[in-house]
Amino acid sequence: MEDSYRHKGMRNLLVRKLAEKGITDQAVLKAIGTVPRHFFLDPAFLEHAYQDKAFPIGEGQTISQPYTVAFQTQLLSVKQGLKVLEIGTGSGYQCSILAAIGCRVYTIERMKPLFEQSRRLLNQMGYKANFYCGDGTLGLPSQAPYDRIIVTAGAPAIPEKLVEQLSPEGILVIPVGDAQTQKMLRLTKELSGHVSIQEFGNFSFVPLKGHSGWN
Repeated sequence: MEDSYRHKGMRNLLVRKLAEKGITDQAVLKAIGTVPRHFFLDPAFLEHAYQDKAFPIGEGQTISQPYTVAFQTQLLSVKQGLKVLEIGTGSGYQCSILAAIGCRVYTIERMKPLFEQSRRLLNQMGYKANFYCGDGTLGLPSQAPYDRIIVTAGAPAIPEKLVEQLSPEGILVIPVGDAQTQKMLRLTKELSGHVSIQEFGNFSFVPLKGHSGWN
């Protein structure tokens, strides 16, 4: 696992590109510039690692486009020490960005091969997170509540279980729509329990599978 000056230079270029596209959260940009994204891809695809695009990782899943990872993380308004639940570990890249910022991350992946692969990789990289294999649409009630919840797959609707597990003043970021296109939503739970919803443009994620997802 080599992280050379060349790799770091490629990351710096990516960070500049994301800043030009509107990412302003300095903690997010610093994490993108710190985490070696090429560790999450086969070495043969190094040239793709720092391009701003998604890439297949097996099991019908993808490592998300860096801009999408940065955009979702920025919407979460995360900072060091916040307790974050991630639905859909996938490659582990989004999880590593949250861990690099200093969040206390709980992450769920329903596909066992990806769960084992991402857990092993992040341990090797030295990023701490709590890994679970299961149906993320049900959340993780045993560890609730959470300051932040992020969903990294497209949902047909907002899973009620996730809203229930959100702390007062907590934020949930989730793409909701059909199997091809989703709107990025940010839900904020007020102290009264009322939930407000904001929309942030169209995205395209792999389908969220599970009890409250696409079966």
